[in-house]
Amino acid sequence: MKDGHTITLDAKPNPIEINIGKTAVIVVDMQNDFGAKGGMFDRAGIDISGIQKVVDPTARVLAAARQAGIKIVYLKMGYRPDLSDLGAPDSVNRVRHLRLGVGETIRDPNGRESRILIRDTWNTDIVPDLKPQADDLIVYKTRFSGFYETDLDARLKQMGIKHLIITGCTTGICVDSTVRDAMFRDYLCVLLADCMSEPIGQDLPRSNHDASLLAIEVLLGWVSDSDHFTKALSMSPIVTIHEQL
Repeated sequence: MKDGHTITLDAKPNPIEINIGKTAVIVVDMQNDFGAKGGMFDRAGIDISGIQKVVDPTARVLAAARQAGIKIVYLKMGYRPDLSDLGAPDSVNRVRHLRLGVGETIRDPNGRESRILIRDTWNTDIVPDLKPQADDLIVYKTRFSGFYETDLDARLKQMGIKHLIITGCTTGICVDSTVRDAMFRDYLCVLLADCMSEPIGQDLPRSNHDASLLAIEVLLGWVSDSDHFTKALSMSPIVTIHEQL
């Protein structure tokens, strides 16, 4: 990968300089099972309105990032059809996901057969307004963190990535888990607060969304938003193009 020039992104706890040639935008789990009517969350009675609201700002971030030549990486939660990668019979991952219907056969909005959280189905497709493009990287994961038993770290290192701009859902679970693992691997993470959502605690005075952002701002990385990110890129004097792998 070619080095790019540096931009300064307004963030908390302090502005951060980012080399856009060593930056990737990570889109965490913005798939139909979490953000679409008829998906797993919706079928379980979980309010998905917050996740749906972050689609527009995330789309603007992706458009600006692509124009600047920044790599886009999609993480998707998805299991093999036989659920062999869901975990041991008594594992929390297996037990809790089975309660949410993982593996169940449903009909997607077009009437076609699909299965909850199963790879390469409507359920694990990225929501239409954030659809991946040909040059984007897609990584399936089987646990909350995008780094757990995946090749994400190897792929990022192969591309020379240092800075991660984080978007997606949910803030306090898969985003938080991925950021913590990224920080342990010395990536510099910036979360865009208006490009992520968390259903847990959303009716409380301070939600898990707020708690995760505060912990990240204090100890694990930086917090900014879509406006500051796109503004910083718009002031960039040149466009960085990534070499093809």
